[in-house]
Amino acid sequence: MDEVIGQESAFYAKAEGYWKQVPPTVDGMLGGYGSISSIDINGSKKFLQKFLGEGPGKTNAGVALDCGAGIGRITKRLLLPLFRTVDLVDVTQEFLDKAKASLGEEGKKVDNYFCCGLQDFQPQAGRYDVIWIQWVIGHLTDEHLVEFLRRCQGGLRPGGLIVIKDNVAYDGVVPDEVDSSVCRDLPLLRRLIKQAGLGIVCEEQQLNFPEEIYQVWTLALR
Repeated sequence: MDEVIGQESAFYAKAEGYWKQVPPTVDGMLGGYGSISSIDINGSKKFLQKFLGEGPGKTNAGVALDCGAGIGRITKRLLLPLFRTVDLVDVTQEFLDKAKASLGEEGKKVDNYFCCGLQDFQPQAGRYDVIWIQWVIGHLTDEHLVEFLRRCQGGLRPGGLIVIKDNVAYDGVVPDEVDSSVCRDLPLLRRLIKQAGLGIVCEEQQLNFPEEIYQVWTLALR
């Protein structure tokens, strides 16, 4: 992994530079695959609703955190309809400004827009019922991903849940020089989650995505 990433500061700076020149649109957020947005959201909703509710093993629909939130695509279509309050965190201020402008009336349910890279982000202790981390872990080194997941664990309320939804490589670690990210295989991702002191409650492959893109998996962690 260290060989793949090279110099850490350049890895992060290059990614930040890449996202600064991406248009603040759904198509921009999804690398030209804006057409898969509805399939993605519907799959996520089905997955998340298995955990929300009252009683043992269930998660309250109180406060959610959208990590790598971009222009608020997931906040708008998945989290705001299900949760009382949502916070967003993203490294690109222009995306957060667009999110704020486009959420409209629903935006009143957003408490915070944090402009910060996840390697530096500290979730407020005990604030969140669900921390949703989608298509962004490839921008963290292994060490920073483990540390971030540990901090997320500290940010959960009792019964809270962390959800990772991301591209998964078929074997090993695949670097992307264009956006300065990596794609990990499932065995490595599972190892890093375990290292962070978290257990996998459920894992599921997202179906009905185009064949030419990476497989996408959703993992619920506690």
